Amino acid sequence: MISTKSLPLSWEELQQLATFERDTINGPTNSQARLRLFGQAESDVRVTLYRDHHAWCPYCQKVWLWLEEKQIPYRIEKVTMFCYGTKEKWYKQKVRSGMLPALELDGQLITESDNILLALENAFGPLNRVGMGDRRALPLRQLERLLFRGWCSWLCYPTRSQRDEQRSRDQFTTIVAKVEAALASTPGSYFLEEFGIVDLVFTPYIERMNASLYYYKGYSLREENPKLSDWFDAMETRSTYRGTQSDFHTHAHDLPPQMGGCYPNQESQTEINQKRVDCGPWLGLPDVMYPEPETSRTEALQRVIKHRENIIRVNPADDRLFDEALRCALTYMITGELCPPPSASDPALRYLRDRINVPRDMSIYASKRLREALETTAALSGDRQGIPIPVRDRRDQDPANFTQI
Repeated sequence: MISTKSLPLSWEELQQLATFERDTINGPTNSQARLRLFGQAESDVRVTLYRDHHAWCPYCQKVWLWLEEKQIPYRIEKVTMFCYGTKEKWYKQKVRSGMLPALELDGQLITESDNILLALENAFGPLNRVGMGDRRALPLRQLERLLFRGWCSWLCYPTRSQRDEQRSRDQFTTIVAKVEAALASTPGSYFLEEFGIVDLVFTPYIERMNASLYYYKGYSLREENPKLSDWFDAMETRSTYRGTQSDFHTHAHDLPPQMGGCYPNQESQTEINQKRVDCGPWLGLPDVMYPEPETSRTEALQRVIKHRENIIRVNPADDRLFDEALRCALTYMITGELCPPPSASDPALRYLRDRINVPRDMSIYASKRLREALETTAALSGDRQGIPIPVRDRRDQDPANFTQI
């Protein structure tokens, strides 16, 4: 039986329980870092990576992963993606198109993710001896582009009939079968004999396919394809990937503005999946399979406390009401004791539930524990939802509110 606590912990009491600590500079891969040294001196830095504030850009993720895998010291400058806010003027002066990512290597500016990876290979050597232009990598890179096109054709265009929907699904799954065959041709779980550039190239969009197709098409890429499931499992053993990994909820709602729309089908499984992703339970979704860290709750608590003033300010509810409701949710998350929130606070709690951003705000399991606490606490107040997430842009995720480390 879950016990009930009549009053929530104060911010001072919660702060004492926020024991999570992270070395953003030399520790595991994380989205909060502005400088990565891997134990080397800051004078060794030759690279500056310009990536998005939200850690939503797939092309940034490729370059980010490469630098982390090679442990190349680098600085990070964060820029707003157009869908989520106003592009910084200083960046438009540097990169006229405003596109991301960009990278400075020894003072030379490079754009386009493939060009960046080629330049990094020339400067620091390829990942595990196989480069972008290697004869073993090229056909697999072409397969990744084929898979991308099949995914876009199914996800990003409305279908006029069930027949059209099935045709798009069949076209995609035919390409997935080729990916399964490619993975089956190697002795391990990666695309070649060991992790390398091909896995890195596939990672951003396979992660987004896994999320979006589950949510919009009722199709579980990871669960329905055993070799891809093994590949995901292998990727999740890597701290580099875990540090860049997002969850189903974040991708399901960050992709529509990026892709020009994501169109659900009318299948009952799609409706079931959408309810699960939006309202929980979040633990057990096929967006992550590695064991939950013991620090997930304290990480979520530490991150909320760090930004609590802005979190409260941007919430549409009255500040005092939401302050207490949020402390009720955090009290439950960290102590396991239910704490009834103020009357009519359920929409405010669910507004925050829907706007947790992985990995910008926190890692994947921390987000699940925070969503769980917010939803459980909101349910004590009522069943009203927060303001809907916009589908044409994500200006509700203005990075100006959360630019601190």
